[in-house]
Amino acid sequence: MQSQPQGSADPSLPGAGQYPYPGGAPGGYPPMGGGAYPQAPAGGYPGAGGYPAPQGAGGFPAPGGYPQAPAAGGYPSYPGAPAGPGYGVPPGGPGYGGYPQQAPQGYGGGQMPQPGTDEQAIIDVVSRRTNGERQKIKAMFKTLYGKDVIKELKSELSGNMEEVILALFMPTTYYDAWSLRHAMKGAGTQEDVLIEILCSRDNQQIRDIVQCYNTEFQRDLEKDIRTDTSGHFERLLISMCQGNRDENQTVNLQKAQEDAQRLYQAGEGKLGTDESSFNMVLAVRSFPQLKATAEAYATISKRQLESAIDKEFTGSVESGLKAIVKCAQNRPAYFAERLFKAMKGAGTDDSTLTRIIVTRSEIDLVQIKQAFMQMYQKSLHTAVQGETSGDYKNLLLAIVGQ
Repeated sequence: MQSQPQGSADPSLPGAGQYPYPGGAPGGYPPMGGGAYPQAPAGGYPGAGGYPAPQGAGGFPAPGGYPQAPAAGGYPSYPGAPAGPGYGVPPGGPGYGGYPQQAPQGYGGGQMPQPGTDEQAIIDVVSRRTNGERQKIKAMFKTLYGKDVIKELKSELSGNMEEVILALFMPTTYYDAWSLRHAMKGAGTQEDVLIEILCSRDNQQIRDIVQCYNTEFQRDLEKDIRTDTSGHFERLLISMCQGNRDENQTVNLQKAQEDAQRLYQAGEGKLGTDESSFNMVLAVRSFPQLKATAEAYATISKRQLESAIDKEFTGSVESGLKAIVKCAQNRPAYFAERLFKAMKGAGTDDSTLTRIIVTRSEIDLVQIKQAFMQMYQKSLHTAVQGETSGDYKNLLLAIVGQ
């Protein structure tokens, strides 16, 4: 089903200082001025496994169904990727949503085609560059033409296409902070956005986001979370905001067994639920350690940890705890599931589609595509192609690749 274009990205966010962002008018986006915050690391997250066995129709494949990852050290490099831990940046070419190092013919030296003349040329340039390169393009465009490239593009674009372009030109940390602010601004709260960002990022990314949120919006992220959420969900998100998860990649099997027993006694093994025990274990332990804990839990309970959370919790706190477990077991599969749900049923959640494709494009989009194919028996490219249209579709597909 074709998605309905959403409105333009919210232009009412407060001005700011350090992150270059479209527009410069009062009440608009922060003026150009360089970036003070580092980009998210191009490395990946530590090893992951598969999801647990399905709990019913439409569930996840049995263990081993997803592309497996090694223990500490991240996913192996693709062909042509630089050596070292992490995912690496995929090369350009069929099957990869990567970034070729050579500029498209006619646009060398960081130049951009003039907006309003050739949308495909604009798509070719912005989709084939890393986030860091796009920041340089903004500066070069102003030098060459005396104009702000984002203002120029905004005057030519609207709806979903505009949202993707704005997302691509935001520095990575700013985009996460902006997404959190947007999720809590105005009536209602987009809890799934808070969960997706705060429960999946590493410690340094979380700390950078918290600092950026304060600097760019003159607001305290923790205070905004307390205002917009409550109860055990609020406590879980506040724990996530600290950026204090253990990141030791060594797995302690005895501790995993003890934590699994603690979680069982806090949930299935008693009348009622000790929510604080779940928060303590899932908010503090490293992701490799949590994966081992989930495996140990299945031997104690004969039930998967995700199923136990389903049984003991409801609402947003249930979604948050399950997101942590899923990221510990297989982070790319977690994002593949989020993408599938964004395109499932009537209409398309274009903001989620845009956010995940843009934020993961330089981290683990190749693995997400593999997991998507394993889980849903169709490619992410095919799914996006069927749910989007026009230049918006062409831009997303250029990032996703085949």
